Amino acid sequence: MTNPIAVFIAVFLLVALGVDMVFNSSEAALFLAKKLFDLIEWMAFWR
Repeated sequence: MTNPIAVFIAVFLLVALGVDMVFNSSEAALFLAKKLFDLIEWMAFWR
C-alpha cells in the first residue's frame, strides 16, 4: 500500500465518521463498534 492510498483511506474514514456524527448522532459508528466487540468475543471463544 502506497502512502497516497493510505492517506486517502484515512481521510475517507474520518469524513465518514464526521458525517455519521453530524447526520446520525454516531449511531452507525456505535453499531459497528458493538458488532466488532461481538466478533472479537466470538473469535476468542474459538481460540
